[in-house]
Amino acid sequence: IPELFSGSRTHSSDRTMDLGLAEDHFSRPVGSFVASDIEQLKLAIEECKKLILELPENSERQKDTVVKLIHLRLKLQELKDPEEDEPNLRILLEHRFSKEKSKSVKQTCDKCSAIIWGLIQTWYTCTGCYYRCHSKCMNLITKPCVRSKVSHQSEYELSICPEIGLDRQDYRCAECRTPISLRGVPSEARQCDYTGQYYCSTCHWNDTAIIPARVIHNWEFESRKVCRSSLRYLALMMSRPVLKLKEINPLLFNFVEELVEIRKLRQDILLMKPYFITCKEAMEARLLLQLQDRQHFVENDDMYSLQDLIDISSGRLSCSLTEIHTTFAKHIKLDCERCQAKGFVCELCKEGDILFPFDSHTSVCHDCSAVFHRDCYYDNSTTCPRCARMTERKQDEVSDVKNA
Repeated sequence: IPELFSGSRTHSSDRTMDLGLAEDHFSRPVGSFVASDIEQLKLAIEECKKLILELPENSERQKDTVVKLIHLRLKLQELKDPEEDEPNLRILLEHRFSKEKSKSVKQTCDKCSAIIWGLIQTWYTCTGCYYRCHSKCMNLITKPCVRSKVSHQSEYELSICPEIGLDRQDYRCAECRTPISLRGVPSEARQCDYTGQYYCSTCHWNDTAIIPARVIHNWEFESRKVCRSSLRYLALMMSRPVLKLKEINPLLFNFVEELVEIRKLRQDILLMKPYFITCKEAMEARLLLQLQDRQHFVENDDMYSLQDLIDISSGRLSCSLTEIHTTFAKHIKLDCERCQAKGFVCELCKEGDILFPFDSHTSVCHDCSAVFHRDCYYDNSTTCPRCARMTERKQDEVSDVKNA
């Protein structure tokens, strides 16, 4: 063991600290401790730790000793051969943990809150909710996978910070039941703005997220502090269209002009959809796939995801959807003869160009879907000509049946 620290050398003031360029610390260093026995390596590591604490702070020798400690730990990990001992996939509490091969040291264990040292530690990530933890922490996990909650209960808490009080929680963390208090004894109580409940510092890391209830009721997009489980749940729910604004808060359309604009664009796209699904050129060009990230836009005009509302507030959605709307209209009205042939002529004035239901200056009959100039439709006090013909035809058919 004394040989481990015998190879000290002097350094100039401009000593290079780049571990990747100055030295090769991942090969066996000359003059250092050589051991193949795991117990001897563990003993050497402990001695190295003690020496680091005894040496002057930020001294060159202390820095060299830290480097050698890293080397010893890498050697110990190599001898343990975790690649063979640890399975690639583990299933626990509906989590599907996959062993990570990344050597990044920027991750944090969601169980013990310690840094994951990818170079010397085996760690796993849940493929469903992205819960990360050390291999050694796997058997201590008590939190089920959040994705299962998303699958079985795809809805938001729509009350703003529904607090119930620490007394209703029996002064315990709402998740792990650790004793907590606002005074921080024995553990600090941290409130989650999404659930309104209080959590310990292990379950609540002061992460922030946009709260759906504040967006819907106040059109407020400021990030608030949430617990870890709420953070994952909100992240998984971000793109799910589960918000029916006209039922939750219909008055929002009276105060947010951008929402009215987006609703009109979505209604127009729904009117364009029948043209595309019956057009060979549109199917080959896969025009509708331009909305594949917002599939609900081609299914209805009243469901929104939280990401939709965030993009509406920032103006991104208006720009992208207007561009798509222009592309769709150009195909129907200019580029495709088959789609043009499905247009309408105003039967009230019988003048003007071919009309389409998504044109801004037209109105559509709610009964027969015939298209007219808006001015003609509202100025005409009589019934729709097409509806009148259809009614007359039905009456003729009924009379023919009676005569027969």
